[in-house]
Amino acid sequence: MANSGLQIMGFIMGVIGWIALIAGTILPQWRISSYAGDNIITAVAIYQGLWMSCAYQSTGQMQCKVYDSMLQLDAALSATRALMVVSIILGVFAMGVSAMGMKCTNCGGNDKVKKARIAIVGGVIFLIGGLCALVGASWYGNQIVKDFYNPFTPVNTKYEFGAAIFVAWAGASLTILGGALLSCSCPRRSPGYGGQYAKRTKAPSSASNKEYV
Repeated sequence: MANSGLQIMGFIMGVIGWIALIAGTILPQWRISSYAGDNIITAVAIYQGLWMSCAYQSTGQMQCKVYDSMLQLDAALSATRALMVVSIILGVFAMGVSAMGMKCTNCGGNDKVKKARIAIVGGVIFLIGGLCALVGASWYGNQIVKDFYNPFTPVNTKYEFGAAIFVAWAGASLTILGGALLSCSCPRRSPGYGGQYAKRTKAPSSASNKEYV
């Protein structure tokens, strides 16, 4: 049967990864302005996230503005927003299903095989949610790299990786790893049924041999 400690470890990693995904989705530091190769010293740093853009001044003040229209956003940003939201929603379902299937809970009944299968379903949902977040964050990161190395992009409009995208990558990795551990809860088949069937089939054959003699 499934190892209870393995299930608990996978569930904890999935929950931590889900929290990291929420934090990464909310934070505005997905990309930060880069001045590589520019001799101009500026006192303002520009941050851009999935929902808003912020200007951080050297005095410590930060001003943020929510994006005015969704139609003005590029494809990478729109797709990343959708994938991150889907991953968070799937994480909610994954936590509920996994909690029902864990051996240390009594929510899914007393059938161990049934609970193990429920835990597997929860782990698969964690895996799908983590993959959605990983694809979204990698897509956004690829767009940052393409714009940075584009020779037609002005120097003062180039961006580098921000802290939030690393948080999203870490959350996606933890969610995928936690889902993989929960998916290892596959129950082993018991050989009892096959042995009983073999014994039952052997009994009539021995009796018939005695009658023949």
